[in-house]
Amino acid sequence: MRLLVVMTSGSGTLAHVGIPGAAPFIAMGLFFAGFGAAYGAYWFFNHPPPSMHRAPAVGFCVIAFGCFVLATIFPILLGARPSLGRPSTVARLEILSPQESEVFRGAPVSIPVDLGLDGGTVVPFTSLRLMPNEGHIHLYLDGSLISMRTGLDAQIAASPGQPELRAEFVAVDHEPFQPRVVATVRFSVRG
Repeated sequence: MRLLVVMTSGSGTLAHVGIPGAAPFIAMGLFFAGFGAAYGAYWFFNHPPPSMHRAPAVGFCVIAFGCFVLATIFPILLGARPSLGRPSTVARLEILSPQESEVFRGAPVSIPVDLGLDGGTVVPFTSLRLMPNEGHIHLYLDGSLISMRTGLDAQIAASPGQPELRAEFVAVDHEPFQPRVVATVRFSVRG
C-alpha cells in the first residue's frame, strides 16, 4: 500500500508525495485511536462512576498519549525518514532534443523534448527514503518550472523568442541532488 497525495493543475501534475507501505495507514489508525481514548478520558472525568474514582480517566489519558506518540514516530521507525543531508549521485543528464540554437516555427509551437540519463533511473514514485541514483525530471523554461516528469521525453509549448530549457534530475523527494544534475539548451522560436 502507498499513501499518495497528488496536486494537479489544468496543465498536469504539479507534485506528488507518498510514503510506501502500510506505515501511513497504521499511523492514521493510531491517531484516531488516540482521539477515541482522549474522548473516553474526557467522558470519565465528567461522568465518574461512583466505585471507580478517576482510574479509567487516567488510563484513557495514558492510552491517548501513547497512541499520539506512536502515530507520530511509527513511520520513522519503519524507515520513512527525511534525510538530514542531500544525497549525491553519479547520474549525468543531457538534452538530446531540442539542440542548441535549433529553430522552431509557430506561435506558440509544441517542441519535443528528449533527454538522456546515464547512471540514474527515473522512477514513478515519491519517497522520503532517498536513493542516490533514483529520481524525477524537472523541466524549466526561462527559469519557470513547467513540468515534473517520470520519463525522459515530453512536449513543451514555447512562444516566439530565444527561450532557455533547463532539465534537472532531482531526488525522489523532488529536491535537488548535491551537486545538482542539470542540463541546459537555448533554442529559437519564430512566429
